[in-house]
Amino acid sequence: MKQIQCATLDGFDAKVVDVEVSFVRALPSFAIVGLAQTSIQESRERIKSALSAIDFKFPPQKVTVNLSPSDLRKEGSHFDLPIALLIALQKTKADFRDFMAFGELGLDGRLKDTSTLFAIILSLAKEDLLKKIIIPHESLEKITKIPGLEIYPVSNLEEAITLFTTPHEKTAVHSSETLQYPHLSIGKTNYYFSEQFPLDFHEVKGQESAKRASLIAACGMHNILFEGSPGCGKSMSAKRLPYILPPMSLDEILEKAKLDALEGKEPDFTPQREFRSPHHTATKASLFGGGSRSAKVGEVSLANNGVLFFDEIPHFPKTILESLREPLEDHHLLISRVNTKIRYQTKFLFIAAMNPCPCGNLLSRTKECRCSEVEIARYKKRLSSPLLDRIDLYIQMGEVSPQDAPSVSSAEMFAVVKRVFVRQKERGQSELNGKLSDREIQKYCITDEESRTLLESAVPRFDLSQRAINKALKVARTIADIEESEVIRKSHMLEALQYRMH
Repeated sequence: MKQIQCATLDGFDAKVVDVEVSFVRALPSFAIVGLAQTSIQESRERIKSALSAIDFKFPPQKVTVNLSPSDLRKEGSHFDLPIALLIALQKTKADFRDFMAFGELGLDGRLKDTSTLFAIILSLAKEDLLKKIIIPHESLEKITKIPGLEIYPVSNLEEAITLFTTPHEKTAVHSSETLQYPHLSIGKTNYYFSEQFPLDFHEVKGQESAKRASLIAACGMHNILFEGSPGCGKSMSAKRLPYILPPMSLDEILEKAKLDALEGKEPDFTPQREFRSPHHTATKASLFGGGSRSAKVGEVSLANNGVLFFDEIPHFPKTILESLREPLEDHHLLISRVNTKIRYQTKFLFIAAMNPCPCGNLLSRTKECRCSEVEIARYKKRLSSPLLDRIDLYIQMGEVSPQDAPSVSSAEMFAVVKRVFVRQKERGQSELNGKLSDREIQKYCITDEESRTLLESAVPRFDLSQRAINKALKVARTIADIEESEVIRKSHMLEALQYRMH
């Protein structure tokens, strides 16, 4: 019996699978066992055709392929290559130790890339479970972005067989640990960024307070809520925020690429943070992930390390808004199904936008509001206090006037974000200010006596919860970083408290 390793996705992570083949003298047959799903069962015909294309005579025996462990569901056409290799090399002394093989076979023996291949290999690499991998040549460009791999790319089944029949001709490709983008080097880690701003804050006229709040939100990855009349620039500001967010580490870029692959998109490996903007009619399953048998990734999880934008947030169903509280607070989401439990990371910047009333004219200087006090109260109550408590920055935007002019550009704002990012990392923070834990708040959010007194007096006056106190401290820490202050001073705390929704 011969054996080689492959892997399958189990929810969000990959699990190693041992592929075993036995040949028994009996009526000729070809069976695959071990909870193999349809895509693997269909591989029998692809493998037979691919082997015949290289003039290999399929053995007239009972061929049994076992995928171990047998209680793990396996999916994916990438099992074609390891099974074909074991059958083709049954009579040789090929050494498959330390090798993992992945690839879908065409009927002519050509090897093809699969949509889940990158996600599987990245997951295995993070757990240090890979040594040498055989992959289709067309997968090479994206797989080489994963550092620390010894890769053997092959174009067809014949080349894969040659790797084991003529070992001296093996030539490995070693993956790179750098990307061709501008970067900051802090310690031993590179943080990459893009200097392209297709949507620029220079296009937003006026709204200086909103731009200031956007800068603070970007510097510390703080959640922000824009409130204002229709057309005042809420969505404009939200859509420009992703381009000034902090630089990304290679791990974050690869994680984004993994989410792209799981969603069925081709990974681009750019240091541009994800921007997800679901419509308020989206289902709960599409937002948080779901599925009857196995959980699928949703918008909330796809926004990890990026931005999740809820436009017209009061129109989202109450169940969705309340379900958002856990990912906003704990930065993870647990999806439980009968067959599986999956934990997704949800460390995103949450942006919300809303009108001041149902008709939108409550703050207008020129239009009359048509809403009654009861309608306005009902509209506001759609956002519960626990949800609003998880918002770091609340900004009320006025109407645009003809006198408003452009001011700061995205390039200028991003220069500040980079400077503040370096301060946070050099201080030893693993997380940015907006995502600090309670213990980290005590360590990094150092206040002077005046700012501490101000915060203590604000607690009873504004009825601040402990969460709101922590939010104010984290926002004040970011403002202090922008002002290049080591400690949080009174002016920083005063500005942070002004952004609380009272």
